[in-house]
Amino acid sequence: MDLRINRTKQEVADDFSKYFIDFVGDRKEVHIALSGGSTPKIVFDTLTKHYADQIDWTKVYFYWGDERCVPPEDDESNFKMTKEHLLSKLGIPKGNIHRIKGENKPEYEARRYSKLLHTVLPKHHKILHFDLVILGMGDDGHTASIFPHEMGLWHSKKYCEVATHPDSGQKRITITGQVINNAQEVAFLVTGENKAVKLGEIINKKGNFEDYPAILVNPKSGRLTWFLDEAAASKITAMKS
Repeated sequence: MDLRINRTKQEVADDFSKYFIDFVGDRKEVHIALSGGSTPKIVFDTLTKHYADQIDWTKVYFYWGDERCVPPEDDESNFKMTKEHLLSKLGIPKGNIHRIKGENKPEYEARRYSKLLHTVLPKHHKILHFDLVILGMGDDGHTASIFPHEMGLWHSKKYCEVATHPDSGQKRITITGQVINNAQEVAFLVTGENKAVKLGEIINKKGNFEDYPAILVNPKSGRLTWFLDEAAASKITAMKS
């Protein structure tokens, strides 16, 4: 596990952008699962504004780790956010974009997207294999759309499951733990003081850390990087001198 702590959200975005450029490098193709949220939005803006010409985007294939069950034009759609802040600014071929169709019935879409991933992604350990999975973490310790009250979804034998937000009851589609932990690399983007308490428990392995889905992120490759700002990292003691 690698902790990369920056002073501000913008510095996190710059740090991740440089990491992303190095990661894509001279690979022939790259398969990436994206995250929604406010921090990825800043990252996407930074990538398109300052680093767009440093990547051959025709070899980058985009997927989503989770999606709200809403139409793609809805303001809550992860796809809409990504389209506005990243995809529309880069001229990425349509064939490189594989969105979760939140407008479909949830159970149907979980099956459809599982089949799509099975068809287009390479396999490793007989499980589909992303090159990079980008994750966020909620202030309740959830990641992707696996929430504390549905920890069992993490261990599903399916590639995708239907999740339910604990407060709103909104349905979501999420990839499961076997997919996340089979990625070549996993990167968390976590910023803001509202994440500090849960993040501190997870990194320090104290308190109720075992109750938070984010603790289960442990890629087989061992390549896990946390991109944090100082506000989110303020409760971490394990790495402090």
